[in-house]
Amino acid sequence: MHVFDPDRPQAIKGRGAASNPEGRFETVRHQVEDDGWQSALLDTDAPRPRTEVTAERARSVITRNDSPDIHFTQAMNPYRGCEHGCVYCFARPSHSYLNLSPGLDFETRIRAKENLAEVLQRELSRPGYGVSPINIGSNTDPYQPVEKRLRLTRGALEVLADCRHPCTIVTKNALVERDLDLLVPMAERRLVQVFISVNSLDNRLAAKLEPRASAPHRRLRAIRTLADAGVPVGVLVAPIIPALNDKDMETVLAQAAEAGARCAGYTTVRLPWELKTLFREWLALHVPQRAEHVMSLIQQMHGGRDYDSDFRTRMRGQGVFAEMLRRRFEVACRRHGFGRARDLELDLRQFRPPREASPQGDLFRTD
Repeated sequence: MHVFDPDRPQAIKGRGAASNPEGRFETVRHQVEDDGWQSALLDTDAPRPRTEVTAERARSVITRNDSPDIHFTQAMNPYRGCEHGCVYCFARPSHSYLNLSPGLDFETRIRAKENLAEVLQRELSRPGYGVSPINIGSNTDPYQPVEKRLRLTRGALEVLADCRHPCTIVTKNALVERDLDLLVPMAERRLVQVFISVNSLDNRLAAKLEPRASAPHRRLRAIRTLADAGVPVGVLVAPIIPALNDKDMETVLAQAAEAGARCAGYTTVRLPWELKTLFREWLALHVPQRAEHVMSLIQQMHGGRDYDSDFRTRMRGQGVFAEMLRRRFEVACRRHGFGRARDLELDLRQFRPPREASPQGDLFRTD
């Protein structure tokens, strides 16, 4: 007979995390106890955790970045939390600032910035605003499932397109195809570049690693759709997890090149703060026979630790295995003629600040 073990998390279909550990800022701690009623048997048919979306009013939406290893200075994230549920997501610990768990809370309790377009327009209108490309999706995916209904990312793109402001987009959801009517004209003006993240071609692995993202083959088709429409698109093989998905690197790059991707980039897995525990838990549940080996290689790339936040090495690691990944990536990129993700220059000169609506409309506006 199966005995309920309150200290042993169980895999949840359609979710990346298997538990909801307290965030590092929480003052209340919860302890699960078995009440003797064989809870695991009683709850077999219990509904899975549902996604709850809460609207919030943002005071600002453009964030600034001065990290030397990140190649954009401005970013915008329409959502906090991400229903894709990627277990490796470095953004999970940010949910702790909301007094929520980086575990299941991160993928089931989403905050949506309902006034995103309004605040963006206000910030772009400020005197002295300095134009530089805004990255959409640097922290959480702007095309996660709830975007289909809320359309916050689309609203922001409409503002950017109207004032001819350059932007880059990072996503692993084919929903980006919906906005081709905005992206194509922006691409013609050299105002947008899209990056699709594909880190494996193994559908079974992807379903466990990133359960609610588009399947790998669907993302490759999105690359083709964007490229055929004239939108510059690149592929991000990210994150690479040693002894788990690194074997697919060359094949991903080959198929992305065939689909029309112009450039490529990669990162290795990062495990800051609570993510270390969540990722170890996932390994124990889904690949127990490889868990120790995966963590050993990760530690070798981070000076013997699960994670090293040094700007010089945190994205790609260091040591023998990290160097091997770098060489493999460079050889594959040369073979397929890929440029670097930062090579495409977006046009900053076309920007025109948004204007307040006027009864006279655009009578004196010239394009």
